[in-house]
This record gives sequence, structure tokens and C-alpha cells, in this order.
Amino acid sequence: MASLRKPIPLWQALLCALSCMAVCGGLWWFVTWGEVEPEPGSGAHERLYGPLVLPSPAETYAKIPSLWSKDHLAENTYKSLRRVVLGFGLAALVGVPVGVFCGCFSRINAFFLPLTVFGRNVPMAALIPLTFVFFHGTTEKQKYMFIFLACVAFIVSDTAGAIRDIGTQYIDTAFTLGANHRQVVMKVLFPLALPNIFNSLRLLFGLAFGYIMLAEQHASGDEVGGLGYILNLAEGRGSNRPYIILVILLIPIVALAIDWVLFQIQRQLFPYRYGGRGYLLRCARAALRGWEDLKRLFFTTASADAFAAPQTKQ
Repeated sequence: MASLRKPIPLWQALLCALSCMAVCGGLWWFVTWGEVEPEPGSGAHERLYGPLVLPSPAETYAKIPSLWSKDHLAENTYKSLRRVVLGFGLAALVGVPVGVFCGCFSRINAFFLPLTVFGRNVPMAALIPLTFVFFHGTTEKQKYMFIFLACVAFIVSDTAGAIRDIGTQYIDTAFTLGANHRQVVMKVLFPLALPNIFNSLRLLFGLAFGYIMLAEQHASGDEVGGLGYILNLAEGRGSNRPYIILVILLIPIVALAIDWVLFQIQRQLFPYRYGGRGYLLRCARAALRGWEDLKRLFFTTASADAFAAPQTKQ
């Protein structure tokens, strides 16, 4: 019982992860080891899966140069990332403010509840034909809006939940000190919920990166279709199974790299929660103090001029 949920050292965690990868790689090698049609009496081992079903690791990795040059892997990866960033950024720009209001005001939450429930449960693949109709076919706008529709309901719901999880003692204390509703929302509830909101956005970004594969099933003209388009072409050709496996291996690697970057930003923004040094938090606080000083100076000067104007006329 002492080892239940007990943290382990980093080297043990890395060793376990590498062991899992070795087991998966060994299993892949085993089921593709041998010859497709061994000659009788040669003693060769017959493969469990042929190259058209599951290519071996050697056959797969040999296609990397072709995938990089012929199918423009770098350009397609950049196109997919740009679509995800812009579509998800738009969803966050809309979903976070709406979620804050839903978490603060029950009537607003009740108003948006049917949309959030529908958006979280509708099959995203079913929305693709509708986005083709409303956003003019296989354009970039269609892909951005598909990512937006796929993620915005989750962002609203998670943001509202983060706001509701803040204890009422903070609200009572703020009202006792004379704060109004706007100050409670902007200076108490939202800052306290921000670590959970950012963490939810970081996790949902991985969901968006998975959804982009659906949006990239079609491309028009000479448009670079993205990683999903490479998958679709490889499936249509039939003989390019290594391309499919390479892209499937690449997607989680890219997603994990982005998640690591976002987690480092998260640690620097919220060191009291995630153990960072707080460099970004200090920069954000300095920027906010500068903005408050500038705003105070501007409004103080404007108020003084307005007060002095009647006296000048006298």
C-alpha cells in the first residue's frame, strides 16, 4: 500500500517509457519479419503481415527521404500547424470571454448551455459537409472555421467550469472590501481561474491537432493539403502504407513538442502552481502595472482639465 500513487524518480519514468517504446517496436518488427512468399526448403520465415498491409520498420523508414522531398513533408506540416493555430486561436478568443461570463452569471450560462452541449457531442465529421457549403468549399477559411467549431464549445465549457470552481470566500471578501461586479470578475475570479483555463487550452490544442486531419481530406488545385491530405493520398494509392505510418508517427511527435512548449510557458506564467521560475509572470505583472499607471495618468489628467475648465471661464 505504501507504493500506491507514490511518485517515482525521473530516470525510472524515462526507463519505463523507453521500455514501452521498445516493446512496441519489437512487436512491429516481429509481425513483419520474414519473407512474403518464401521458397520451399529455403528455411525462410513467412511474414505474418505483408508490406501492403503493414510494412516493416526498415521498409517504413526507407521512405523518409521520398516523403520529405516528393510529398513536401515540412511544408505540409507547417500548413497543418498554421491552420490549427489560427482556428484554435479564434476559438479561444471567443470561447474564453463567453466562458467567463457563463461561469459568473447563471442566466448567461443557461442561455449558452444548449449550444455548448450540442457542440461537445455532435460528431465533428458530420460538420465537414456543412463547412464546405457555408465557407466556400475546400478553402483555408473552411479549415479554420472547422477547427473553431470543433473546439469552441469545449473551451466555453471548461472556462465556465474553472470560474465556478473558485471558492465563494474570495467573492465575499472582494465585496466586503468594496469591489464591484466588474472588479470581482476581472481581478478576482478570472485571475484565480486562469491557471486552470490555460491548462485546459493546452490540452484542447492536442484535440484540435487531431481534428485538422478531418478538415484536410480535400484540397483544391495546387494547394498544399497538410498532413491529413498526405494520409488521404497515401490511402488512395494503396501502395504507400509507409507514408501513412510515418505521418501517424509524426503527428504525436509534433503534438508532444508543442505541448512541451506550452507547458514551459504555463510553468513560467503560474510558478506557484507548476513550479517554474516565473519569468513570464513577472513580465506580465510589469506590463499590467505600466498599463495601470498609464491609465491612471491619462484619466487623472483628463479629470483635472475638466475640473479646471469651468474655473478658467469664470
